[in-house]
Amino acid sequence: MGAEPVKPRRKLAHSLGDSIGWKAVGSYYQQPVGTHTWHRMLSQEPIEERKSEALPGFGGRRKMAAAEGGWCLCELLRFFYSLFFPGLIVCGTLCVCLVIILWGIRLLLQRKKKSASTSKNGNNQMVIAFFHPYCNAGGGGERVLWCALRALQKKYPEAIYVVYTGDINVNGQQILDGAFRRFNIRLMRPVKFVFLRKRYLVEDSLYPHFTLLGQSLGSVLLGWEALTQCVPDVYIDSMGYAFTLPLFKYLGGCRVGSYVHYPTISTDMLSVVKNQNTGFNNAAFITRNRFLSKVKLIYYYLFAFVYGLVGSCSDVVMVNSSWTLNHILSLWKVGNCTHIVYPPCDVQTFLDIPLHEKKTPGHLLVSIGQFRPEKNHPLQITAFAKLLSKKEAELLPSLKLVLIGGCRNQDDELRVDQLRRLSEDLGVQENVEFKINIPFDELKNYLSEATIGLHTMWNEHFGIGVVECMAAGTIILAHNSGGPKLDIVIPHEGERTGFLAESEEGYAETMAHILSMSVEKRLQIRNNARASVSRFSDQEFEVTFLSSVEKLFK
Repeated sequence: MGAEPVKPRRKLAHSLGDSIGWKAVGSYYQQPVGTHTWHRMLSQEPIEERKSEALPGFGGRRKMAAAEGGWCLCELLRFFYSLFFPGLIVCGTLCVCLVIILWGIRLLLQRKKKSASTSKNGNNQMVIAFFHPYCNAGGGGERVLWCALRALQKKYPEAIYVVYTGDINVNGQQILDGAFRRFNIRLMRPVKFVFLRKRYLVEDSLYPHFTLLGQSLGSVLLGWEALTQCVPDVYIDSMGYAFTLPLFKYLGGCRVGSYVHYPTISTDMLSVVKNQNTGFNNAAFITRNRFLSKVKLIYYYLFAFVYGLVGSCSDVVMVNSSWTLNHILSLWKVGNCTHIVYPPCDVQTFLDIPLHEKKTPGHLLVSIGQFRPEKNHPLQITAFAKLLSKKEAELLPSLKLVLIGGCRNQDDELRVDQLRRLSEDLGVQENVEFKINIPFDELKNYLSEATIGLHTMWNEHFGIGVVECMAAGTIILAHNSGGPKLDIVIPHEGERTGFLAESEEGYAETMAHILSMSVEKRLQIRNNARASVSRFSDQEFEVTFLSSVEKLFK
């Protein structure tokens, strides 16, 4: 009887107790010579099983775990434990390399600092730098910059003064001329301007989502560009880019200070998101979705934590109002080096404006402020339109609203166009005018003719425009929040200095009330307001600013 063909098998099994084995030839197992065909009936599976049982090592357990569908918990823990020490070594090595790299960068920057501070006669001069990417904007923050520079130049005339700016479309002399034209400020000594090409990194239009995070990270890159061009001895962030503070302090080796006009994030912003209220920084589609509101709230809390860390790097912190002070203390937690320094207002310049109202018919209402979204100019126009629609307004002479402000960029210009369209939609375009980037003398003329000064920004950090209106003799109507409520429009010796409102209806009613008052009553309020704002003068600012930053120059 002939032998049957042998089927191919994948593994060779060999019984140690069997004198006759199977040997592989090609892909087939063949019967050894001199054996009988009944050997082909031997089962190989028990041999395979015994072999696995004889190897109880990790490979066997892994096969068993795989057969059961996955690793058991103890195997996972053992696996991760085996990776712990190698991972720790790798992380430690990377940290050491990072420290070495950062230390090398710091040494290079220190060499650059020494070369920059050495004058032509070989003496070392202190370099004082201000980080103000929009120094040519013409707002209240820019007035702080120029007054701070003027005060420091008086006390430290031998120092070198630097301004980091992103206004690359103008030169340094044009910037200085603009400061004189808008604020009537002329510096005593020259200033070096370091022009930054990457200012677009801090534009809010670049980050339609996660704007706070995007602008903050962008400010770090912009700060790096500034630091690599000039390494100062004293660095002052005068525009609120707190994320640049650790960069200049730890890499640049600078003494750092900050003047905070408005915290990047505040507890009020957290409450707006938490309560799902719609605002210019909280879109309606987020307020309607509970999940998105929770995600944004977590994002805000994390950002606030990091914002507090970078802000605490500042050696000196100056804030412009009680409202800003409360928020900075809760976020940065550096109360021992935080001071209130009210921003400088050119009160003296407006004192020559007569307080008596002109005999010309009609009333002029003015608004002073940059055309930024948070200024809430639409509220001024809608409230003014509501005033004109009231029956009481029909008995009043002609009314005109003039919105005066600066445009920083194309976004601000587009915003002005939108405001013009809004006035047309409401049918008040004949009664509303826009004055953009006007000279200081023209601003002063408008204030001298105005009856009411309007301010509508919610939680305005301070409000230089509010102070200027009060000093010029206009009756101020400001938003019932922030600096105007806590620091500016407060009673003077128990007497009223102005009015506060919140809603469109509230503004319209208060404007109607002011216009219906007697001339004598309005004059009394004007006198009280002018007397109360003397604490916001340029002279007061210089004294408090210099005493606050003295620590940076020791």
